[in-house]
Amino acid sequence: MTRPVVQTDPQDEADRGRVALWLDPDDLRWLAGHCCCPEDASQEAEDRCLRLRFRARAALHKSGAADQP
Repeated sequence: MTRPVVQTDPQDEADRGRVALWLDPDDLRWLAGHCCCPEDASQEAEDRCLRLRFRARAALHKSGAADQP
């Protein structure tokens, strides 16, 4: 079921130090499903990768595109 997409407040995001990044759903699916960290990656690098993958999945879910091929 697709939920309505709530517009992002640009000022709120800027206040949080964030910037906009618009990606194709296919690119988000790829990002959500792939970790490219080497075996010797630091914990910080792995944590960052996990955050990015989580946010990619969250963006797909919020847009209703998570279950689409």
